[in-house]
Amino acid sequence: MAQRFSAPSSSMGRGSSSGVPRSLIVFTVLSVLMFVLGIREGDSGILHGVRGVFQTLATPARVVGSVVASPVSGLGNIMGNLTADSETLSDLKSENEQLKSQVARLSEYEEEANTLTDLLQLRNQYNLDSTAARVIARSTDSWSSTITIDKGQSSGIETGMPVTTTTGVIGQVCEAGPTTATVRLITDESSGVSAKVQSSGAQGQLQGSADGSLRLNLIRTDQQVSPGDSVVTSGLGGVYPKGLPIGTVTNVTKSPGSMYYEVVVEPLTSVDSLSEVLVVTSLSSDQQATSDDAASANAQDRTSSTTASTQAATTTDATTDAATDESDATSEE
Repeated sequence: MAQRFSAPSSSMGRGSSSGVPRSLIVFTVLSVLMFVLGIREGDSGILHGVRGVFQTLATPARVVGSVVASPVSGLGNIMGNLTADSETLSDLKSENEQLKSQVARLSEYEEEANTLTDLLQLRNQYNLDSTAARVIARSTDSWSSTITIDKGQSSGIETGMPVTTTTGVIGQVCEAGPTTATVRLITDESSGVSAKVQSSGAQGQLQGSADGSLRLNLIRTDQQVSPGDSVVTSGLGGVYPKGLPIGTVTNVTKSPGSMYYEVVVEPLTSVDSLSEVLVVTSLSSDQQATSDDAASANAQDRTSSTTASTQAATTTDATTDAATDESDATSEE
């Protein structure tokens, strides 16, 4: 039987003899030709115009695709955040707390630096021999008003030294240890400061009280003092440098028959917010009361004594006259 052999099929319709599809070869050749023609014809050629038309037609599709993809992308970010592990969230929380703590410390350092700068300006303004100290404790009982500072005998602090802040005098060292000292505040009931009304020069004694208020005693009713007047140290007694601010007069009253005003003074410094103070370690000659200041104070005392004697004599004469009149009236009866 004769065998029938089928002729091998030709693949020339679908590809070249090397197995590469003819369509790929055709597209490659066309692409090269169009690329070359595009370069040679410039921006005003036909090919560039056709490409511009296709870009214009495709723009709406690109815009729609972008709008559709945006929510999907945002949703992906949200899902990524929601699926962040607890360790990452814990690290972020810890970092946030550290940053808050650093900000608080920086604010405290800035406030301390400003206070120290003000204390330095005060020392230079009044030419004070002094040392700065930090307040480390406050009295908690109701019968004394004191603070404790972090400087003591090892820093040259001694009992009796005056203490001031950037705004005014606050007290005097009443006890000094090796590394700390106790300051009795001017509002303490046992405290006393030689002071004067700055505007008129009327001198008196500033006294603390149990309720924490200040009283300026020994201001005669014939002297000038009004609410709003500034009260400063007089320098008498050699404890406080003269001229340091203390407080402001808030109230002036006169009791019937009294030769002295009742003067209430509000201190310039609130001890509740104290952090840094200045301890005056020594006084120069120009920071102490002069002989004229002492003479003025003595004259004021003599005037007060004369006034008191006159009032007493007047009272005695009035009593004698009254007794005489009463005796005459009895004789006539």
